[in-house]
Amino acid sequence: MKRLLLFALLLSVSAAQAQQTQKPPLHGRNWMAVTGKPLAATAGAMIFQQHGNAVDAACAMLAATCTMWDVLSWGGETQALIYNPKTGKVIAINALGVAPTGATPEYYKSKGYDFPPEYGPLAAVTPGTPGGLCYMLANYGTMSLKQVLAPAMEMAAGYPIDAQTANSIERGKKYIKEWPYSKAVFLTHPGEKREAPEAGEIFVQKDLLATLTKMVEAETAALKQGKSRKAAIMAAYDRFYKGDIAKEFVRGCQEQGGLITLEDLARWKPVEEAPLHTNYKGIEVYKLQEWTQGPMLLQSLNILENFDLKKMGYNSKEYIHTLYQTMNMTFADRDFYYGDPAFNKNPAIAGLLNKDYAKARAAQINTTMNDANTGPGDPYPYIGKTNPYLHFLEERAQLADTTSGRKPGGFVPKHDATTLLNTGNTDALYAYQGPDSAYMDRLWRGTTSVEAADKDGWVVSITPSGGWLPACIAGKTGVGMSQRAQSFVLDSAICPFNVIAPGKRPRVTLTPSMALKNGRPYLCFGVQGGDTQDQNLLQFFLNVVEFGMTVQQASEASNINTNQLWLSLGGSTIKDRAPHPGEILLNKNTPEATRKALEQMGYHLSFGERTSGPINAIYIDSAHGSLWGGSSNHGEDYGIGW
Repeated sequence: MKRLLLFALLLSVSAAQAQQTQKPPLHGRNWMAVTGKPLAATAGAMIFQQHGNAVDAACAMLAATCTMWDVLSWGGETQALIYNPKTGKVIAINALGVAPTGATPEYYKSKGYDFPPEYGPLAAVTPGTPGGLCYMLANYGTMSLKQVLAPAMEMAAGYPIDAQTANSIERGKKYIKEWPYSKAVFLTHPGEKREAPEAGEIFVQKDLLATLTKMVEAETAALKQGKSRKAAIMAAYDRFYKGDIAKEFVRGCQEQGGLITLEDLARWKPVEEAPLHTNYKGIEVYKLQEWTQGPMLLQSLNILENFDLKKMGYNSKEYIHTLYQTMNMTFADRDFYYGDPAFNKNPAIAGLLNKDYAKARAAQINTTMNDANTGPGDPYPYIGKTNPYLHFLEERAQLADTTSGRKPGGFVPKHDATTLLNTGNTDALYAYQGPDSAYMDRLWRGTTSVEAADKDGWVVSITPSGGWLPACIAGKTGVGMSQRAQSFVLDSAICPFNVIAPGKRPRVTLTPSMALKNGRPYLCFGVQGGDTQDQNLLQFFLNVVEFGMTVQQASEASNINTNQLWLSLGGSTIKDRAPHPGEILLNKNTPEATRKALEQMGYHLSFGERTSGPINAIYIDSAHGSLWGGSSNHGEDYGIGW
């Protein structure tokens, strides 16, 4: 019997290794650049060809994706993990904006909100991406800001816009018309049937180019004064956050009803911090702190190491059920215990990442049925404390009304919906989406990812976002304001750690990933997709580590998604955000026997064409001294290696 099991295991692993992919794997000896847009990957390649390191290239790709409005812009936020080969350490960059002056629960409730709005000036936190880019470049790059911004500035002067972005502008023009500065930039054909640019049209952003030019001018002037490369880059930073750019940003924000002040911009700064990590079968996996959802993946790995996943088999009913139940538990913990550590007097994260806590949670999994009532655990005893928030848990359970009469299932991931819209197949879209398209739009709301590595050992993983279309541009800066305030809550019963307050960072979905093996870089990986990010990244990691897939195979492989979580984005009511117990997204090729078994276990099934999420990744092949790149087959994600 043991021989048969071993033979079956070897067959499944070899099948995974032989799996054909829709896109070829990327190979490089010197460097690898992977991100969400082909032109942005090219920007990274240009910097590498000029002998920049992975940080320089990552900053160039970040600037390019912001300029191309790849579901983000310059007013958004940047989260990064960087492996520094000089120290052998992974560091974390927190360049997330904060809630502005006057942003209190009482203020938003007075305007009739259950959550901060998803669009417009009142959705804005302070911009983080310009500061995060300058900080990373100044401290860990080798090039000037002028060199790194050159591709983005050339694009701001005019680049051929892609269909996905152009169509997003057209779909969002109802909102764009409400904001005068956005209307002037995006609606290049006012009054016509199609007011947005056409695919391939040269899209010009004069105001943004002027803003980037001012930053470069500040750097150049500082260099002429004899200042160091680092000090010159930070002079550009100061011009954005304290100079004339800041004044125009604040003027334009407040003119349109926003709250951000000059003091808010001047006080804000990026933070370098120690990442969180766990060990999974000898592999150290790193995530940002609990101001992101990233620790949810670490918690999940701690629970899953108590099961023999390889024996269960890739996407078997047992594997799918175990994954789903694990993610339900870790999302319940995320939704209640995560938030800005600077505002947390009684942090729970040490208990949440405790291996004994994970073992106890694993023992609670019902192996035969979905548990629709999964809630947060109590991690405090595992750090020798009493939980000060137990009184909120009963109140919180009453907020999640899941008996609203809505039909389960019938949803489609955001990227599939976009593909159908771009091909004009709207009949297929509406037939496929069913009644829950608005909910799924919020679940999958995108960002992008930036992955870079070089032969000297620098490795970078960034998940930037914010200021996506339809974006409200702040004055004549060309900079779209973030919409990240919507990720706060207004009620402590939902999450006592994430209630909005001035100067506080929201708990975000953005979650770059990195892994080390034998003390050396092993993987960097990221994905877009709102609340689905760590669901897909968890399965990507397991696909590589447990099932022997290459990064390209793992980036395309079929995953599952759970909806049994509180949404982090979109919707203005509790009902919009509340969990949908038992809802599961499966790939359309899931075998009939697996479907029936899952239905018998209490799941409501829906199916998608592609269910892996738009994953980008790099595998550092230490044995051969080379780099493998994987780039999603979902849409425009693209990589270049050399």
